[in-house]
Amino acid sequence: MIRHLTRIKLALAAAVALPCTAFAEPVEISYLTHWSPDTVALLEAAAQKYRGANPDVTVTVQAVPFGDLLTTIRSQGGGAGGPTIASIYDLWLPELVRDGLVEKAPDAVAGEVGTAWPAGIAAAASVDGTVYGIPNEINVYALNYNKTLFEEAGIAAPPTTWDELKAAAAAITKTEGGRITRQGFGMINSWPAGVVHPFASLLVSNGGDLVLDGEPALDSVAAGETFALYETMIGEGYTDPAMGTADANTTGPFLDNFVSGNTGMIIMANWWESALRAGMGDAFATIGTAPIPVGPSGDTARSISYSWLTVVNAGAEDARREAAWDFLAWINGPESGENGASAMSGILMSMGILPSRSSDVEAYQDKLGRDFLAGYVDVLANAKAFPVVPGGQEFSEALQQVIEALQYGQVTAAEAQANAQADAASILERARQ
Repeated sequence: MIRHLTRIKLALAAAVALPCTAFAEPVEISYLTHWSPDTVALLEAAAQKYRGANPDVTVTVQAVPFGDLLTTIRSQGGGAGGPTIASIYDLWLPELVRDGLVEKAPDAVAGEVGTAWPAGIAAAASVDGTVYGIPNEINVYALNYNKTLFEEAGIAAPPTTWDELKAAAAAITKTEGGRITRQGFGMINSWPAGVVHPFASLLVSNGGDLVLDGEPALDSVAAGETFALYETMIGEGYTDPAMGTADANTTGPFLDNFVSGNTGMIIMANWWESALRAGMGDAFATIGTAPIPVGPSGDTARSISYSWLTVVNAGAEDARREAAWDFLAWINGPESGENGASAMSGILMSMGILPSRSSDVEAYQDKLGRDFLAGYVDVLANAKAFPVVPGGQEFSEALQQVIEALQYGQVTAAEAQANAQADAASILERARQ
């Protein structure tokens, strides 16, 4: 386990917190997030701890559903009245920078990001080499499977290839009266990232890419094989779209069917551990994790990765921006938490989310080694970042629609591939103008 963790670490920056700033007058800053009430309470507790050493700074937390987060940033951000700090998905950063809604990081913060985080994660917080935020969480995907259903079906080990994936799905699937009562492999619908990221993880594990050198690469042989895999899973009855509806909180049939043992396998991110534990209780011990099965054009198991970061409103008043960066440097720094870990990493770990700062990975290596998360840590070294390009969110939503059309039998795999490539080419070209 330590060997795997070592691969994803950089040399750590000196564990010295950035100096706190003295403010001439009281300053109020706001922090916009999509976290649940329990997690917001942890963030508020950290803010209170910060205020103990910085009594002139008050941090208030505003939480909205994930689906409303970007809209809220766009509608309220960019002005003095908008949230001072916002938590964002890295895919949104290029367009927020283009539209002047977020401020570039001060030199001290940018330097810390460049030395204390792995290079790929630091790059996701940057546009054209300029740092605009502080990374916090990193998410990757793995195959989650029900060990009990595997045992009942006589499957000795999780699948490592697509042929094994199809065989396992066939063995687990059950039907009654022409209706699927237990699906071998579950696919999400109704949620862009939930639809696209598992597909993209299978694609990169098949040697393909979504975007290559800034151009869409969905017309490749590897992409065609990935669309065909979905067509097979649905056509053979191993997957039932009606069992896969979900939202960004994984509420709905997708979670319910996996929790109740009506789904044998899914591809999902590490962050959903908390929802899975809450839904399954003691039965959570029956869930295993394994690398994404390798496709016929692939050479090793891979996953898509994506990260989150916190940014500062470019339109906020000077004192608020200064206080915001000071607070963010503190909460993401090694002196804000326990045993050399940042307070932010403690909040993330409470949700089963992987922290991304190298010193946080070091501090939590024992907890990151537990059965469920270890499977995710193991895939970090070979993960491919979801392309962070202008138009990325629109590209993701368009690909979602194509994949869902394939799930519901509205298009063939070949038609889905052609449509996806055409949509992506148009979107990315328009976003560059």
